[in-house]
Amino acid sequence: MATYLKRASEGGTGRARRDDTVGKIVADVIAEIRKRGDEAVREYSEKFDNWSPESFRLSAAEIERIVSGVPAQVIDDILAVQRRVRTFAQHQKESLTDFEVETEPGVFLGQKHIPVGRAGAYVPGGRYPLVASAHMTVVTAKVAGVEHVTACTPPIRGEIPAATVAAMHLAGADEIFLLGGTQAVAAMAVGTETIGKVDMLAGPGNAYVAEAKRQLFGEVGIDLFAGPTETLVVADDEADPFVVAVDLLSQAEHGPDSPAVLVTTSRPLAERVMSLVEEILVEMPTADFAAPAWRDHGEVVVTETVEEAFAVADSYASEHVQILTREPRLALQKMRNFGALFLGEGTCVSYGDKVIGTNHTLPTRGAARYTGGLWVGKYLKTVTYQEVANRQASATLGELCGRAARIEQFEGHARSGDVRAWKYSGAELPWAPASVVR
Repeated sequence: MATYLKRASEGGTGRARRDDTVGKIVADVIAEIRKRGDEAVREYSEKFDNWSPESFRLSAAEIERIVSGVPAQVIDDILAVQRRVRTFAQHQKESLTDFEVETEPGVFLGQKHIPVGRAGAYVPGGRYPLVASAHMTVVTAKVAGVEHVTACTPPIRGEIPAATVAAMHLAGADEIFLLGGTQAVAAMAVGTETIGKVDMLAGPGNAYVAEAKRQLFGEVGIDLFAGPTETLVVADDEADPFVVAVDLLSQAEHGPDSPAVLVTTSRPLAERVMSLVEEILVEMPTADFAAPAWRDHGEVVVTETVEEAFAVADSYASEHVQILTREPRLALQKMRNFGALFLGEGTCVSYGDKVIGTNHTLPTRGAARYTGGLWVGKYLKTVTYQEVANRQASATLGELCGRAARIEQFEGHARSGDVRAWKYSGAELPWAPASVVR
């Protein structure tokens, strides 16, 4: 039986949830950009980011100047990470194959994977430049074969985030805009005088960006519904409590509403982790985010067995699940609800966020129960095609179609089958006009 040593505070939760209070603000921004285009985009950029350059779009010369000012080591690191992301994405794409099969003589059925034409990549900024998001959105889109990627990122306290611009450029973005928040997402989705309309939006963001994507879904595709970063650690008595504490706080620093959960079979380990978390927070530079995240959204659960721990972890359907147990790969067999698994002490969620090569744009708020994260396949439309090249096969299908459609009282559908059975095999066509059958 599971025992909670720490529960989220009243008003908090170990599972991230959407703040509906932002909905009206986002709806108003979208409506104004839809109505007034660039004028509204500039107005909201001035209001929310105090940013109103002559052009939000960076020219090739501006990009070259910005990238040239980025330290060589930073460029090398960006390229190293992008190579990892690109390699994994290419393997993902190779796992998807087009095929055509002749299911019966003359009946050909096929499947193709077609990339969307235009994708919008949102790379968050605000307080911190989230450079890695450029790799995850732009590189993956380009490996999928997307022809045009528009990338947007906000200024940071009025300054150009040079490393982020370099990452977007090196990843292959076709256009880069210094534009953030709802105004960036809405502009890409609906199109303005200077920002082309995209077919799909991808990338994480704050509550306003997430809500904008939610409201725009349907008009454009999105990668997934996203909320505050979530992390969950499954640990047994062999886990190092210091490592557990550090790893929990590594994700709590994303924001004050980021849940961090420990599920463990060891009460002594749980108690030691809680003590260490408080010690670490005293000197942690990002404690202004991590401390309230742990206080309000952190949870600690003790279970009797590892199997029960996996079951409890599954109930959270957390974005990130780190397995620090004797047999970490057992989680691959026992668990089904997670955005990504991180197996063993040598692996950590931060690797997935920043450097290892898998995509860090992952489902939150329980969405891991029904979807995975961003990957090459999100940028691809899996479509089918059919060809019936054999007259007798078409006649046989026509007779079957006629009967099947009339069960549902779809007479028009039935007649499409009837006419082929009549034309290709001489079947009767009692409903046809006399001018056709005689």
